[in-house]
Amino acid sequence: MTWLRTCPGELQTQVRLEHSQDFVSLLTTGADGTLNPFPKYNFRGSLRPSYPLSPQRLVPDHIPRPDYANDPEGYPASEATRAAFQIQVLKEEEIAKMRVVSRMSREILDLAASHVKPGITTDEIDAVVHEATIARNAYPSPLNYRCFPKSVCTSINEIICHGIPDQHVSVYFDGYHGDVNGTYPVGKISEEDTNLIRTTRECLDASIKMCKPGALFRDIGKVIEPIATANGCSVVRSYTGHGIHKLFHTVPNIPHYAKNKAVGTMRPGMTFTIEPMINLGPSYAADEHWPDKWTCTTSDGNHSAQFEETLLITETGVEILSAAPGTTSVY
Repeated sequence: MTWLRTCPGELQTQVRLEHSQDFVSLLTTGADGTLNPFPKYNFRGSLRPSYPLSPQRLVPDHIPRPDYANDPEGYPASEATRAAFQIQVLKEEEIAKMRVVSRMSREILDLAASHVKPGITTDEIDAVVHEATIARNAYPSPLNYRCFPKSVCTSINEIICHGIPDQHVSVYFDGYHGDVNGTYPVGKISEEDTNLIRTTRECLDASIKMCKPGALFRDIGKVIEPIATANGCSVVRSYTGHGIHKLFHTVPNIPHYAKNKAVGTMRPGMTFTIEPMINLGPSYAADEHWPDKWTCTTSDGNHSAQFEETLLITETGVEILSAAPGTTSVY
């Protein structure tokens, strides 16, 4: 069984698919003439890369893009400025732009998710995300970010994050980024994997509800980890939530595990993501990377899931800027 996560631009969307055995076999054996470029690598699970990658997709010249888009090394110079190390409180006009780009990110994620089915390739999903993004005159935030080659991240089964392409949808529009992702079953999945997906969403929802003015960023992990542990899962420690606005990734850094040392207190006007990556079993290690230097996997081959939302702290609580239609968006 397989699953996929999706996210566009800084309008991130993650889609995690549970795919059929036939699809896994295709990726592993290269039955269509593709190949595994890392035959000597000690893979931790059953998933294998399928190369060559399709050419990098083009963005029309008229679409505004972030600073790293045309940099040969994909370097986000704006994330190294002094302002990038100070938690920003956005003005009303900036918040309005965050609402627009976050809704756009959700639209694209949901569109990508509607294409998830046994047999579809992650490259086909990347094409859906890319075309939907540029059709909205937006830029897919992951594209060329630190030289990431695709417009979305698609993380299957034991892949924790940053699969090429990965199903994490992020979008850049009118100078601001949006970020959102989800995990989706493809075909029939096990009860264990169903519990993993449910637990991961529960971890995110519970942590969102504690967000309000005066709350500490370090307490987010205090809410998440007990839920994961009680359900036989563990919380990845190597990757965090993050501030987001004009910058794709910035402070605050938001660990998803308890007893962390995150700095900062929530104030109205702050925007950031919470995006717990939850692994089956007790191993939270996320130090295994394929030789592509992006694809991060569990150390034991167990499956991993993730959900993410972009949030705004309000005067009275929190607003989920990237909320799915028909769901609660204000607490």
